[in-house]
Amino acid sequence: MATEWRGGYQVTSAPALSKDLVIVGSSIADNWKVDTERGIVRAFDVRTGKLRWTWNPSPWADDTKPRTGGANAWSTLSVDPEQDLVFIPTGSASPDYYGGIRKGDNKWANSVVALRASTGEFVWGFQVVHHDLWDYDVAAQPLLFDWKDGTPAVAINTKMGHVFVLNRLTGAPLLPVEERPVPQTDIPGEQGSPTQPFSTISLVPEGLAPSEAWGPTPEDVKWCQDKIKASRSEGIFTPPSLKGTIVFPGNVGGVNWGSATYDPQRHFMVVNTNRLIAWVKLIPREKFETETNKEQDNRIYGEFGEQSGAPYGLYRSFIFSPSKLPCNAPPWGTTKAVDLFSGKQIWDAPLGTLVPGEQTGSINLGGPIITAGGLVFTSASTDLYLRALDIETGKELWKYQLPAGGQATPMTYSLNGKQYLVIAAGGHGKLGTKQGDYVLAFTLP
Repeated sequence: MATEWRGGYQVTSAPALSKDLVIVGSSIADNWKVDTERGIVRAFDVRTGKLRWTWNPSPWADDTKPRTGGANAWSTLSVDPEQDLVFIPTGSASPDYYGGIRKGDNKWANSVVALRASTGEFVWGFQVVHHDLWDYDVAAQPLLFDWKDGTPAVAINTKMGHVFVLNRLTGAPLLPVEERPVPQTDIPGEQGSPTQPFSTISLVPEGLAPSEAWGPTPEDVKWCQDKIKASRSEGIFTPPSLKGTIVFPGNVGGVNWGSATYDPQRHFMVVNTNRLIAWVKLIPREKFETETNKEQDNRIYGEFGEQSGAPYGLYRSFIFSPSKLPCNAPPWGTTKAVDLFSGKQIWDAPLGTLVPGEQTGSINLGGPIITAGGLVFTSASTDLYLRALDIETGKELWKYQLPAGGQATPMTYSLNGKQYLVIAAGGHGKLGTKQGDYVLAFTLP
């Protein structure tokens, strides 16, 4: 493993357990260089620590020059012990925003792959993005549930807001999936995919035209319109460009690491969604150093990525007008319920706020849970509140201000006849929420 930056390889989610195996993915830093570590998934014997099997999501990458890395599983794996299956959500091949070195679909990056848990044998795979150029990795844990007729099913939530519902045993779609033409690249050396898969369920708006720009003042609206007009903005999957590209939904989602929760009685899936515009600009290598020395905003709004080994570095940001509010109309983050059997969207409630006193929703990182009593609990937003919503309507029933940001998914358990709700409130540096070191427990009536 390369040692020039030890922070470039980590484990960011809990391992999965399957009988006598502990199965782990990895987190590999984005946009650092082409030849990062590969996203090998490893299974270890829980008693001896011995490595039992490995799975490489991108064996084709060994033949690229320089060798491509990434395609790692940084999110949470899911296990079906009865079927001896483990479901692996994978990220983008490196680097995220330039694929001229990693030509083709890049399977099995940006996918959910089913492996035989006991052996690591490949069973099936479903790719949600071909030849990713947008940092649209699969950040959400695969959701296992039973389909209408009892067929074992899996729901894949994505940063695009597309939800793919598949047969858990075969990978065959249970709700229709369509390959549609998408905008093509104008970057020399790049070869994008001519089509991308679109699902029956889409949770968030896609793409932004100048006429859809939003702002609290006419000056803000004009600033946003001018920014969009000066960029490539041809809907979802518009590829990165030298002049800058609107990416909506942005790389934070759609649905991110918080994942989904499921009510088997109502067959409702509930997720937290983000609705922020990202802006991505590729920078020719010979101009990269000069660009990085120019004034830049703080990291939540913008960051440079060297993409060393590629002919282009990048700058990416979220688009906020001079008012410091997003250029798209609110809500900017929601908790949303969908009937997975029909694909019908049941309710969509703003989550948190960026404007005190208004229900604008906010960027969020963390997920919801559902109790058997029909309550949805979630925190995740930037305003520090833990909330309870009605599963039928999305109406807020209760909220509690946490001492630090609740960028986590709550958990629940029972003890001596009482049900408890617990959340870790530690804050989030990149979101700028209040940081701390708290674990809070509540009792449910």
